[in-house]
Amino acid sequence: MSDVTLPPLRNRGPAWLYEGNWSLRIGLVSFLIILLAAIFAPLVTSYDPIAIDLAKALQPPSLVHWMGTDHLGRDVFTRVVFAARVDLQIGAIGVALPLIIGTIVGLIAGYYGGWVDAVIGRIVDVIIAFPFLVLVIAIVAMLGPGLINLYIALTVVSWVLYTRIIRAETIALKKREYVLAARNLGFGHLRIMFGHILPNAIAPALVFAMSDFALDVQVGATLSFFGLGAQPPTPEWGLMIAETRSMMLTAPWVVVGPGLAIVVVSLVVSLIGDGLADKVRRLDG
Repeated sequence: MSDVTLPPLRNRGPAWLYEGNWSLRIGLVSFLIILLAAIFAPLVTSYDPIAIDLAKALQPPSLVHWMGTDHLGRDVFTRVVFAARVDLQIGAIGVALPLIIGTIVGLIAGYYGGWVDAVIGRIVDVIIAFPFLVLVIAIVAMLGPGLINLYIALTVVSWVLYTRIIRAETIALKKREYVLAARNLGFGHLRIMFGHILPNAIAPALVFAMSDFALDVQVGATLSFFGLGAQPPTPEWGLMIAETRSMMLTAPWVVVGPGLAIVVVSLVVSLIGDGLADKVRRLDG
């Protein structure tokens, strides 16, 4: 009987590239394009986002100005691209700080339980009892308009959501065999919490963070629209719409650009969230 030589196996790369997870692929590539455009905005467009030229006010879209100009003669496309820096920053900080705080607090509540869990649970319940957007607006209104105060408000309101997720995962995971074995081996509480429980509990929080990112971008645009977020002349999508909303019927291009940007970023981040959720379901299955 002759030997059969099998062809060598090829390295197929990361699993998400060939598992048919198109949502994650499209979302990541699209987000990378948006991020690079924001970072290298001066290379994407040659116009100044805040330079005023009244002679070019309210020009319709053309080969020179792809999205037209606003009431002050500023290139709308340029302002949309530069505004991505601010809005992506709102989404990133609005997710990162609550995620870190909520993860730590959730680990403590779920791991120790007892009165610690009860106290943290009551604090979480009180904050969640208020409507999200109303509470954010109230905090920013008390602290004053500006991006720093917006970040504070998002952190104060959002950390409780991550705390609930991590707490629930921690309560389930702390009874697993590998955690009990770590305790029997004499591992410290911090090592068990951050070395054994957290890596297995963080996935649902990361999936939720994607939808939270999109929500934070929308909240940032909403508060800027009401004058509580970014302040003029800073390019920001909600602020751009607020400044030109009275011209929607006569020069619709001044609001289409920033409005479309909000929709596209929210859609792209939602695709990433759906892709991550699918991967988590496959791992759990």
